[in-house]
Amino acid sequence: MSVTLETLQKQISSGEDLSSIVRTMKALAATSVRQYEKAAESLDDYYHTVELGLSVVLSSSLEIPVNSNINQQKPSLLLIFGSDHGLAGRFNEQIVSFALSDYRNEGHEEWGDLSAEGIVVGIGEQVINRVRAAGTDLAQKFNMPTSISAITPFIQLLLERIEEWRSQKGVERVLLFYNRPQTGGFSPRAETLLPVSLSHLRKTRLKWQSRSLPTFTMSADRLVSALLRQYFFVSLYRACALSLAAENTSRLAAMQAAEKNINERLDELKTAYQHERQAAITEELLDIISGFKAVRRSLNDDMP
Repeated sequence: MSVTLETLQKQISSGEDLSSIVRTMKALAATSVRQYEKAAESLDDYYHTVELGLSVVLSSSLEIPVNSNINQQKPSLLLIFGSDHGLAGRFNEQIVSFALSDYRNEGHEEWGDLSAEGIVVGIGEQVINRVRAAGTDLAQKFNMPTSISAITPFIQLLLERIEEWRSQKGVERVLLFYNRPQTGGFSPRAETLLPVSLSHLRKTRLKWQSRSLPTFTMSADRLVSALLRQYFFVSLYRACALSLAAENTSRLAAMQAAEKNINERLDELKTAYQHERQAAITEELLDIISGFKAVRRSLNDDMP
């Protein structure tokens, strides 16, 4: 009986330690979710400004060459954002399945004929392992940034690598796959970074908040080039920040479920411990009573 009680005490102690770890991870995930969401939201106005600028330049009377013809024989670049750490539910499995199977089967035009020509880049150790498990080779792998301040240098490095793939391998299409947070969890998202639909932007007429019509003095090609660089940076930054927010949203949900399961298990263990302890006490009392009765009978038998 004492061995059973000792075992239950160890299980309860381990469960309480695990519960403390889960509570800490849940608090960190809850804090990180809002932090990364705010980082993505802070770029919305800037992104809108860049979009307005592109609309102005492309809808001007100046002629800017627009090449919308994509060579389907050239490789496409797939950037799959995931996580470096586990304990995030099906966060990584879902985005890998979406990028390598679901999205392609939907017949999107920007997918084209990837086959062996597709260049797949995994961002996050957990995504890298799952892409390899799916039988897909990786051209390169990256670790996800671990803080807000680390996102900017990471995006700058990523832009440099994209430019290298464009110049060395002739990449003309760049697709982004990432999870983004939503009410009750997260959902996979696909975006086309390249090619940019300049013809669509040229036709776009965004509303202005004043009667003053925008204008510019620098050359149109230089302005478009500068705005597109900002457009690429903001698009990648938002994808990264939203993916990190979704990761922590998924981890928060996983930790909440784990905390519930641990608490239920602790209640079961504590109830079992109380039952075993009560049974042990009852058995000891019965032994004492039996011993007392035996002693009293012995004393009675010895009396003349």
